[in-house]
Amino acid sequence: MPLSGLLLLLLPAGAQAHGLFDEGLGQLLGERLPVLLGAGLLAAAWIGYEGGCRHRPAARRRRALLHGGLLLAALSLFGPLDEAAESSAAAHMAQHMLLMLAVAPLLALARPLPQWHALCGPRLKSLWHGPLRLARRPLACAVLHGPLRLARRPLACAVLHGALIWIWHAPGAYRLALDNLWWHFFEHACFLFSAWLFWWSVLHAGPRQQGQALLALLLTSMHTGLLGALLSFARVPLYREAGDLGDQQLAGLLMWVPGGLVYLCAALWCGQRWWRRLLRRLPGHDRQA
Repeated sequence: MPLSGLLLLLLPAGAQAHGLFDEGLGQLLGERLPVLLGAGLLAAAWIGYEGGCRHRPAARRRRALLHGGLLLAALSLFGPLDEAAESSAAAHMAQHMLLMLAVAPLLALARPLPQWHALCGPRLKSLWHGPLRLARRPLACAVLHGPLRLARRPLACAVLHGALIWIWHAPGAYRLALDNLWWHFFEHACFLFSAWLFWWSVLHAGPRQQGQALLALLLTSMHTGLLGALLSFARVPLYREAGDLGDQQLAGLLMWVPGGLVYLCAALWCGQRWWRRLLRRLPGHDRQA
């Protein structure tokens, strides 16, 4: 989808029908600048991936996963669901679940980093390798290589992801994200980036990290289920700005039941993969197979 098309979708129907120089459009763009920035980053990632595929082709399966993940991200962040999330805790929770349980694992399975790297031509590769050269310094090394090292530790990624989930679902942080578009943008960035790290560390865990990956999934399923139960069984609305008590209880059920099923299925898959690798190490297993 072209960048201009994404930007036009973000403007209300009334604003799209007027000319570019009508009074009030500048104020409208200023108020929606975080939304436009998010759409621009999403479109740049999408177009950049397609450009990178010309230099380093990707498998059809990975391209389909990437396109599916970015399409879900666009629909959840810039579609009717985002407008409903302003007044409904259930819609807001559905938006978060799509980002963390659908978009993030699809992007982790797609592995788009080689295509984005291939997009950098000879002139732009200096911009890509510049931070890597800078990373030889101790402080810069900790900042730049930190996420890469963290992605090798499933339990650490689970703790980081879980902390951000609980922080942003606290009533104060929830109201802050609803009242300010910049904080709303930052909230979604936290969810998407931490979930991407979490699913990357779990789905691409090495042989020695399989046990940690399984524990990370079970830990995440437990604490998100606890948060969902707290929202479901609360006797008073915790999010007064976003619906009534029934709406809040529905939001808790969305996190508790569908979210728990996703983590459970991933844990079963991860456990099965771990068990198969343990069986391969047993003496005589290859002969019996």
